[in-house]
Amino acid sequence: MRTEPREDAPLWLLVVAPLAAVAAALLLCAGLILWAGESVPEAYGLLLKGAFGSRFALTETLARATPLILTGLAAAVAFRARFWNIGGEGQFYCGALAATWLGAGMILLPPLLMIPLLFLAGALAGGLALLLPVLLKARLKVDEVVTTLLLNFVILLLVSYLIEGPWKDPMSLGWPQAAPIVEEGVLPKLLAKSRLHLGLVVGLVAALAVWLVLRFTVWGYEIRAVGINPQAAAFAGISINLTVLRVALISGGLAGLAGVGEVAGLKGYLTLDLSPGFGYAGIAVAMLANLHPLGVILSAIFIAGIYVGADSMSRAVNIPTYIADVIVATSVLAVLVSLLFVKFRVRFGG
Repeated sequence: MRTEPREDAPLWLLVVAPLAAVAAALLLCAGLILWAGESVPEAYGLLLKGAFGSRFALTETLARATPLILTGLAAAVAFRARFWNIGGEGQFYCGALAATWLGAGMILLPPLLMIPLLFLAGALAGGLALLLPVLLKARLKVDEVVTTLLLNFVILLLVSYLIEGPWKDPMSLGWPQAAPIVEEGVLPKLLAKSRLHLGLVVGLVAALAVWLVLRFTVWGYEIRAVGINPQAAAFAGISINLTVLRVALISGGLAGLAGVGEVAGLKGYLTLDLSPGFGYAGIAVAMLANLHPLGVILSAIFIAGIYVGADSMSRAVNIPTYIADVIVATSVLAVLVSLLFVKFRVRFGG
């Protein structure tokens, strides 16, 4: 048995491979459900119903998917250029910090101006958070995995200091949280009596915009070229450092948009538990989508559905919610394995 690279993978294989990988992951995780002494069809039925079985379930899944779309795009864009941005969590909080700074009373504008201003400030803050790792990588060859990961903790400590000190809301009864976003800056709800807000539209538009940029622009060609072969790209006259800088600003900006959406659309004020790990989960979203911007949408909805459905399932049967983490992790690993069959053909014989 030997493998050989495919010159061009057929469309059906590109579609079937990730679906088969997810099905294999669910089949593997069925063993854990059996180990817990529960019925696999019943458990997965409850999970599916809890995620998509009602208007409330569907809106909760989409609300959970909203930040995952943006942080998934942030990881996908960066990884396309081989810039390993592990700092989505910190950039998420940078966007939330910028939205809180401007939106908690510093500036009062009509909603049509206030909301775009908050998103712009959040994107700028998230992008600037990656400026130092990019410079260290370009000038001193410092591994961006280390710098972006460590910056997460620095930014979280900054958030903790601000909401415990200068930004602490005097009306919070001692709880560590910042002052709420003014009414003009709160994102409108897409559906009445739901938590689904304008951030979902921003995420969908961002995914489409990123796909168009990567697919049809010179910038997109340069990003893809740097990601496939940096040496060949440099030989062709593409500036590696400039391309990585652009990618970093876009990636950090997308994660910053997610922070704005959560603080101005969902919670309404900044806290240290604003994100349960959206920045890290975005990496799983991107890998599950094979770094495709439009695939990120489906991947984010799938992962959000797993988490929301697992909460509902655990209340009905004796299965802990941690099964969601196992399903997501197994799905990512299965998709990575499936990509080998997309890129390589297996041959038997001499």
